[in-house]
Amino acid sequence: QVQLVESGGGLVQAGGSLRLSCAASGRTFNTYTMGWFRQAPGKEREFVACMSWTTSTYYAASVKGRFTISRDNAKNTVSLQMNSLKPEDTAVYYCAGGRTSFYETPKGYDYWGQGTQVTVSS
Repeated sequence: QVQLVESGGGLVQAGGSLRLSCAASGRTFNTYTMGWFRQAPGKEREFVACMSWTTSTYYAASVKGRFTISRDNAKNTVSLQMNSLKPEDTAVYYCAGGRTSFYETPKGYDYWGQGTQVTVSS
């Protein structure tokens, strides 16, 4: 059974930092694109960042320069370092994996975690 389990969410003040982690099990994801999405209340799930299996990285314009995605294929994990957090970053953050060229759309991913809440207070 394939599982993606996120951790590291929480409450932080604006300007602070959090590091999200995603642990994968049930299969090896080293040939998959691994991504992070987020969904705020009343809004659609939106792309945040991803790293392809060739380690190319892509970021949403809203987080570029503040967030950094990384992966450790030996440990089957992917992380998202989030700095200079803003209240508008508040959302449930989801880890996802897929063999896709359409990395900015949720439909491009086959596997999803349950999400972890990130709340940024002003």
